[in-house]
Amino acid sequence: MKSSAGKIQLTGFDDLFQTGGHGEDGVERVQEVPLTELFPFKDHPFQVKDDEAMEKTAQSIAEHGVLVPGIVRPRREGGYEIVAGHRRKHGSELAGKTAMPVLIRALDDDEATIIMVDSNLQREKILPSEKAWAYRMKLEALKHQGQRRDLTLERGVPKLPARDRIAQEAGENCGLTVTRYIALTKLIPPLLVLVDEEKLAVSTAADYLSDLPENEQTDLAAVMEKRNVIPVKSQLAKIKQYSREGTLSAAVMDAILTEQRPVPVQVVLRRDRLKHYFPQSYTAQQMEEVIVSLLETWRTQHS
Repeated sequence: MKSSAGKIQLTGFDDLFQTGGHGEDGVERVQEVPLTELFPFKDHPFQVKDDEAMEKTAQSIAEHGVLVPGIVRPRREGGYEIVAGHRRKHGSELAGKTAMPVLIRALDDDEATIIMVDSNLQREKILPSEKAWAYRMKLEALKHQGQRRDLTLERGVPKLPARDRIAQEAGENCGLTVTRYIALTKLIPPLLVLVDEEKLAVSTAADYLSDLPENEQTDLAAVMEKRNVIPVKSQLAKIKQYSREGTLSAAVMDAILTEQRPVPVQVVLRRDRLKHYFPQSYTAQQMEEVIVSLLETWRTQHS
């Protein structure tokens, strides 16, 4: 099917549901479609969980129905592929509904992918792994168009690279952020889960782990589980360097992760001890300044 995704200009949630799209018969319409005829988008990267938010969605649908129709496209095999509305479909199932209102549109793969990604990225809570696969799918869809599209119809405005455009539309800082998220798709599942659980930072995982071959990632995950440790950036930098040199092994990883790290020194002075030396009106900051000043004097005298 020839791509016409270059004609799409999506700037917000409302744009996804504006009139002007067309169904099989060339007429835009909202129609109730049986849930049994609605199928998930291929490789849909967003999770549909039975969590508190889904419970509220199901309750709302039970009371008021689906207020915003989903977007679907006809399948060659019969029925319809959901482009936007996976959570609404599941909420309808939980609410005991048998059908759901949808807009039926004849979308090619690139159009459908862009709408699917953009509609889901407007959710409040999105896992790094969901962003990673969504950004990758959208980037591939944009590349399939064979051109870089303007972000505006105004003449004279320079075109943005695909990654920068994705960043702008998703509210990310820059194209580098998108690049890092996409790099996460090269992680094996156990390591990607650690990113979702915020045990590994997105930038750390992307910069130091994504380029490791799958077998080295597997060995690293095993050593981390064995030692019950999450490596810090300096350790991952060493692991990456050994990998580049072709000398990385599970034994080397184990040695790096079991290195003795300096324990930070923390001194706690209780207020009941300090009150004998400071006026009651002194704040904690004032006390700290006096103590540091005295320590500087002590260091000078003993150096």
